[in-house]
Amino acid sequence: MTQPHIEAYWENFLAANPSYQGKPYIAEPFGDNPALADELGNLVLSGLKSATCSAVWNYEAEGEPIPQVGTLWLVLDGRNEPMCVVETIEVTFRKYNEVDADFARAEGEDDLTLESWRAGHKRFFTRTLAPIGKEFSEDMPLVCERFRVIYK
Repeated sequence: MTQPHIEAYWENFLAANPSYQGKPYIAEPFGDNPALADELGNLVLSGLKSATCSAVWNYEAEGEPIPQVGTLWLVLDGRNEPMCVVETIEVTFRKYNEVDADFARAEGEDDLTLESWRAGHKRFFTRTLAPIGKEFSEDMPLVCERFRVIYK
């Protein structure tokens, strides 16, 4: 169930952007913990972060649909407070070891290099895949999204 403050934020977004009326959205934070949600959400707000990726296996395990171009995401912080609305503008499928420096830079994290992206995401996927009985691998399938901020 959506919380009233999230619904109110969404209504304010729709009032400012009526062309999105009636379109579905997801409301969730980035990452898997409050501190990471705050950090990554702030990178989005600053303009440094315009991409994200997830393990295909997580979508399968949770029974969630894969994002598509046009997906609307109300980004929440670590306290589940609205930060902004983003719209997915590109979705590609790549193996972990096929992610390139351009995409790593668009994720906006650490020092923006592919090397730091690989180290950070290896830790993240190792941590988040264990509960669904999967293990990190260099050739694991990823959903790679690029997005744009459309409301803050």
